[in-house]
Amino acid sequence: MSAADSGLRRAKLAFESVCLRRGTREILCDVSLEIGPGEVMGLLGPNGAGKTTLLRVASRVLAADAGRVLLNGREIGQLSRRELARRLAVVPQETSVAFPFSAGELVLMGRAPHLGLLGFESRADVERAREAMARVGIEELAERSVLELSGGERQLVLVARSLAQDPEVLLLDEPTAHLDLRHRLGVLARVREFAARGRSALVVSHDLGLAARHCDRVALLQAGRVAALGTPDEVLTPQALREVFRVEAEVLAAADGALAVVPRGTSPE
Repeated sequence: MSAADSGLRRAKLAFESVCLRRGTREILCDVSLEIGPGEVMGLLGPNGAGKTTLLRVASRVLAADAGRVLLNGREIGQLSRRELARRLAVVPQETSVAFPFSAGELVLMGRAPHLGLLGFESRADVERAREAMARVGIEELAERSVLELSGGERQLVLVARSLAQDPEVLLLDEPTAHLDLRHRLGVLARVREFAARGRSALVVSHDLGLAARHCDRVALLQAGRVAALGTPDEVLTPQALREVFRVEAEVLAAADGALAVVPRGTSPE
């Protein structure tokens, strides 16, 4: 086994030369990333860079035209849908709920991949769902219909559902987009706790400052390619932000040493 193959199989989640096309348009091109045990990786980039598409490939919503995705060293195509759902959970940007499920019922659905043949939740499953809601701080929403919740409250329910699912890898697509600052920090703290148990998370975010503060490494996507990969201070440089986001920005050290990204304006075309 080559050193590269060995690294892929040690990673919790790995993308190897992933490509995806739609007609003549290249959505993803030669994307290679490895997220190790205990690691939170940020996936950053402008709109249309391919971030959400990469998460959809990882969750097998979309099939790559080339390359492969490995989960714990196994290609995801070798896993049944049920096994994949036991190992990997997704927090989407938005979700449509047609029926007035309560928030508690929706969180409990995260236990579905672990249920027996009859599909009945046990007392332990219900307790796991309650614990997940408590960790996110939404116990008071348990009996409320998700149709009555605000966008931010629904997002917290989805985060709790993913934690109740008890996966090995979390994929989060803009998990803090609808949240106030307190809940943004709370969700990212839960993600860090999740990774601290030897698991891994891949977080799509447009909030560069929060990503720099909470992610071990960040990958910067541009037009479907990995433009930069490394620690936040290695990747989030004024030059990179100018080239990828077309903005002039200052990158400063906050009082606690974390990076702060302060945009100054749009770069000329």
